[in-house]
Amino acid sequence: MELKAAQVVYLCFLCGLKADPEDGGGGWSLPSDFSLQDEGVCNMDVLDGSQISYQEFIQRYAYSRPVVLRGFTDNTKFRLLCSKSTLLEEFGSRTVKLSTANTFSYRKVDVSFQQYVDVLLRPQAADTLGSETLYFFGDNNFTEWQSLFDQYESPPFVLPNTSGAFSFGIAGAGTGVPFHWHGPGYSEVVYGRKRWFLYPPDKEPHFHPNRTTLSWVTETYPNLPEEEAPLECTIRPGEVLYFPDRWWHATLNLDTSVFISTFLG
Repeated sequence: MELKAAQVVYLCFLCGLKADPEDGGGGWSLPSDFSLQDEGVCNMDVLDGSQISYQEFIQRYAYSRPVVLRGFTDNTKFRLLCSKSTLLEEFGSRTVKLSTANTFSYRKVDVSFQQYVDVLLRPQAADTLGSETLYFFGDNNFTEWQSLFDQYESPPFVLPNTSGAFSFGIAGAGTGVPFHWHGPGYSEVVYGRKRWFLYPPDKEPHFHPNRTTLSWVTETYPNLPEEEAPLECTIRPGEVLYFPDRWWHATLNLDTSVFISTFLG
C-alpha cells in the first residue's frame, strides 16, 4: 500500500531531541526521546493575550469559537517546578491514577509517579489501541498536588458563573486523547508541543472510539474532504488554547509534553 506524504511524516518518529536537561526542556527531552515532525497548519485565531480585553473575549470567543492566546499568563515559576527532577523529587513516591486513552475511558490504573515516568512514559506506537494506552491526565489528588497547583497562574478570563478546576498531565510523543467533548476550558503547554483538532458541537467528526489520535491523523485526516477539515493548531510552551462548551476536540502530543488544563464549570 502506498502511503501519502502526511502519513509518512507521522509514521516516521524522528530521533532528534538532544537538548541538555537544563536548556528549557525541563529534563523531559532526552537524547533517547522521539518527536513528531509535522506541526500541521494553524487555521484558528492566535492573539497576544495582553491585547484582548475581557469584553472582547466574551463577545468574540467565549461562546462561539476557540482561540490561542500568547503571553496570556506568566508561569515561569510553575514551569521550573514542573522540571523532571523537581517533580520526581516532590511527587515520585505519590500514587497517580492513569486512564485509558479512548473516548470511553473507564479503566483506571494506579501506579507511583516514579514508575509512570520510568516505565510507561514513552512514545506511542501507531497501531496501539486507545484501550491499551495508559494516559496520565487529570484524576489528580488535589491534596497531594496542591503545593504545585498553588504556583500556577490560571488564565484570567473566567466565564460568568463558573470557576476553574485544574487537570495536570504528562505524556509521551504520539499520545493524546481522541475526540470527545465537555464544558469550556483552557489548556496550557508547560513543556513540549501539543497539536489540537477541533469541531463545533453540530459537526461530529468521524472517528473510531478505540483508535488513537495518532491513528486518526495517519489514516483519516489525510483523506478528509475540505468541508470536513477541523480547526487545528499546535500550541507551544507558554501558549494557552481556549475551547468553548461542547466543542469536539482531540489532542496529539508531538513531544514528551507537560500540560495543564483549567476546566470552567
